[in-house]
Amino acid sequence: MTEERIVTAALLVIGDEILSGRTKDRNIGTVAEHLTNIGVRLKEVRVVPDEESEIVLAVNALRARFTYVFTTGGIGPTHDDITADSIGKAFGIPVGIDARAEKILRDYYDAKGLEVTPARLRMARLPADAELIDNPVSVAPGFRVANVIVMAGVPNIMQAMLEGVTPSLETGAKLLSVTIPVDRPESEIAEILSAHQQRFSDVAMGSYPLLRNGRHASDLVLRCSDPARLEEAALTLKAALSL
Repeated sequence: MTEERIVTAALLVIGDEILSGRTKDRNIGTVAEHLTNIGVRLKEVRVVPDEESEIVLAVNALRARFTYVFTTGGIGPTHDDITADSIGKAFGIPVGIDARAEKILRDYYDAKGLEVTPARLRMARLPADAELIDNPVSVAPGFRVANVIVMAGVPNIMQAMLEGVTPSLETGAKLLSVTIPVDRPESEIAEILSAHQQRFSDVAMGSYPLLRNGRHASDLVLRCSDPARLEEAALTLKAALSL
């Protein structure tokens, strides 16, 4: 039996507006669901401010641990959009106007009869030799350096970039899941679930409390990349719970 390939990722959310609560993040769930569906396991999410030192520190820590690092935010036209410079510093790569990105922006603004201002041209500043990520929504590209994939923070633009970069990603075994609804509180099933987890150490098991029909209940979620093993774990757990 060949060992399954595990591909991992981290998500770095960049922006003071996220940390202050002014903007409610809508990207984490989208990225997590998308990566799960294609066979990439999101293992960590960090949120950092618009501070170069914090971005550099996080990027270098995460890219050393995971197959991919996805970032969102900080690639717009304003002074606080410093992600490109931070990525360049993390890799020791110079950052400047990218001719390819500049052409994309100039063609776009020329077609609209708009001036290519220094602020707009700022969106063409990329680390040297970065791979461009297409932006079919608002044109200004994202980019990739090694295993770090840099995307916009605006949700619909981020999603378009994520889908665009997906064909170039290495993927692994997809993590499958089964949800078992139990009309009993966690305190009544904790010992059974714990014993079952020990029996099936290769199947991740989680318990999520909720109110169902006004009563305390639980949803048990089992995850595994092996469908046969997942089914066995689910069936035996149901039997142990007399479901």
